[in-house]
Amino acid sequence: MPERVEKKLLEEEKTYEIEQLMKEKRSEEYEVLEEVFDRSTLMIIYDFMNSGVIDRIYGVVKAGKEARVYWGKDKGGRELAIKIYLTVSAEFRKGMLKYIEGDHRFKGVKRDTRSLIFAWAQKEFKNLEQAIAARVKVPKPIAVRNNVLIMEFIGKNGVSAPSLKEQPPEDAERVYRTLISYLKRLYQKADLVHGDISEYNIMMWKGRPVLFDMSQAVPTSHPLATFLLNRDIANLNRFFSRLGVEVLSADEIYRVITGGSA
Repeated sequence: MPERVEKKLLEEEKTYEIEQLMKEKRSEEYEVLEEVFDRSTLMIIYDFMNSGVIDRIYGVVKAGKEARVYWGKDKGGRELAIKIYLTVSAEFRKGMLKYIEGDHRFKGVKRDTRSLIFAWAQKEFKNLEQAIAARVKVPKPIAVRNNVLIMEFIGKNGVSAPSLKEQPPEDAERVYRTLISYLKRLYQKADLVHGDISEYNIMMWKGRPVLFDMSQAVPTSHPLATFLLNRDIANLNRFFSRLGVEVLSADEIYRVITGGSA
């Protein structure tokens, strides 16, 4: 049998297997996945299910233009956040480039859309790993392949923890100080600048702030690092000053985080 024909038959067989497995696990959710994602993405999900990383996939907990996050569980019942990056618009592709270019961890990445999406998912995975090593509270990364990223689910029973925007903290001053310490650890121990800090991407869970959406974080050596850090500081001060917190000056926070001057 010619190799090309054999390969095609194997692909068709595997496609049939994923269809049966996904339908067995959660038929209505499979139909949603099938409508949104291409075959290669479905195959990755199948492989994660076949290897036991994912046992079940339930509903969407967050849907955006760039990605969808599904709630799932592994075989042990641990809750998962399954983030699947979509085919992106030209505008978002351009936005990706400014964070990837200048990042020494991603030299040589091709500029086609698929390669950029895969690099973006890998970038978020690596950023989460570095943040955890620096003792910054973020979702624990579990696995990544191509455009599929699997993380710890922050919340319970499929209900995500609230963002600061949705539910301002009771002890705002304590949370403000904690977040400054997070940015300091990111900078000094993880060699990262978050780059997109705001009340929209900080959750409160078990009394502590949790940073998420880490894909855009860049190394401190990145050409945009100083600009992004100053923007993060400004966003923190803007939000917490509205809650009545007596915020520090931007220069003082910069010095605390970097150990130097603005």
